[in-house]
Amino acid sequence: MKRRTFIAGLGSAVAWPIAARAQQPSKPHTIGFLGANTPAAQKQWTDAFVQRLRELGWIEGRNIAIEYRWAEARTELAVKFVAEFVNLKVDVIVAGANTPVAAAKQATTDIPIVFAAAGDPVGSGFVASLARPGGNITGLSLQQRDLAGKRLELLREIVPALQRVAIMANAGNGGNLQEMREARTAAQTLGLEIVTREILRAEEIAPAFEALKGAAEALYICAAPIFTNNRIRIQTLAMGARLPTIYGFREYVEAGGLMSYGPNFPDLLRRAAEMVDKILHGTKPGDIPVEQPTKFDLVVNLTTAKALGLTIPETLLATAHEVIQ
Repeated sequence: MKRRTFIAGLGSAVAWPIAARAQQPSKPHTIGFLGANTPAAQKQWTDAFVQRLRELGWIEGRNIAIEYRWAEARTELAVKFVAEFVNLKVDVIVAGANTPVAAAKQATTDIPIVFAAAGDPVGSGFVASLARPGGNITGLSLQQRDLAGKRLELLREIVPALQRVAIMANAGNGGNLQEMREARTAAQTLGLEIVTREILRAEEIAPAFEALKGAAEALYICAAPIFTNNRIRIQTLAMGARLPTIYGFREYVEAGGLMSYGPNFPDLLRRAAEMVDKILHGTKPGDIPVEQPTKFDLVVNLTTAKALGLTIPETLLATAHEVIQ
């Protein structure tokens, strides 16, 4: 009896360390988060990403670590930070905007990549198709090209006599160039003349506005990190030129812009977190279809409209998701 008791006890003693080892927490997964702009410009988006991860059970400091880097609209920084992620052997890279996504795709074919907001991911060469991305990358498309016509319609609704619209784009951003082509096509249907201004560096923004004097009656700014980082400066120049301006998302309108229409970026970041969750649970990124935006926001700044001497139609205000007084 004593011998059986001893053997049973020995079995428990042997089993306990094995069970204890099984319960030991594994090493936290690491996410490399590469923002295209600055922490301040993307705060709401980053907060939405982290919050959705928490809801899915991923807690910073417990079972995940997030390495944040901010490219500040500079290609060389995006390339540098992606190289750091590769050296750190992060489990997944999350990148926003085309330049950081391109840098990530070029740097690694092994580490999963999730693009949180990319313009024309197929045309930009990021994925083979939206339904079957393939490789180590997937994410969310901005669908900016499809929205170009809607933005021009909104400008004409506010400026009924509108004839000439200037479009400012980043010449180094493939998504911007595609968007500009779509705007040209939409403008023909609407009977509008398009004037284009392409820039590569922040120093070229002010001269571009100088060239627009007397050349256009409204301005369309394509969504690009270089414009986001310089949104206050751009809006100051737009007001000086008395140009009603439409943008891609609300942060521009918070900075004094007249109007924005585009995808809800916090929602895109929440959905990017869901993709990260799938990848950390073993799904291959190439098997996760690229998703399209489902929420679109129209934001109007009434203070700016008044300063420009514009009256916003009640029908438009009724459809706006947010009106800034």
